[in-house]
Amino acid sequence: MIADCIAAGGLLHVFGCGHSQILAEEILYRAGGLVPVNAMLELPLSLQEASKSTFFERLEGYAKVIFDSYQTSPGEVIIIISTSGRNAVPVEMAMAANERGLKVVSLTSLAYSQGVNSRHPSGKKLYELDDVVLNNGAILGDAAIEVAGVSYKVGPTSAVVGIAILWALVVEVVNILVERGVEPPIWLAANVPGSDDVVADYIQEYRHRIKHL
Repeated sequence: MIADCIAAGGLLHVFGCGHSQILAEEILYRAGGLVPVNAMLELPLSLQEASKSTFFERLEGYAKVIFDSYQTSPGEVIIIISTSGRNAVPVEMAMAANERGLKVVSLTSLAYSQGVNSRHPSGKKLYELDDVVLNNGAILGDAAIEVAGVSYKVGPTSAVVGIAILWALVVEVVNILVERGVEPPIWLAANVPGSDDVVADYIQEYRHRIKHL
């Protein structure tokens, strides 16, 4: 789906809240990554005011405001990242994307999501609203390691596994495009000699479509 989207001149959108927003940032404007990636980044959902992001992630109606502030087209793909998949914003982002004709990929944990109730009035969770599930395998609560003398587990897995999944996905999309005879636009590292002109050309081409470029 992503290869079809990019081959047709579309964008790959990516969205997450809190620590999941870090994963969205990871594949935006990244050396060795695809150029046509639009990360939907919202300050109140970031960790700059960490505890507030929990409140905003649960805020009904907020997702549509975010979604409507970005350019999207039918047939494009959005990856929505939420390990629990239960909160209003990721659920409503999937609903908004479906209404606008985008293909929805969730990066979530089925074990975690199926172990909790939805916080959205529809009763839906993210994985129930997508076209494809990428399961990060996180356990309920995400933290995975028991340490003697500590009441709670430590060492969450969703971020490191999620980033590995996203980059494996990007590499596979690039392979598919090349097999089709399409040369995908790839960011060069800004600190590699000779890269400035290439990067500048991509920025000029995509700046009007990628909000945070």
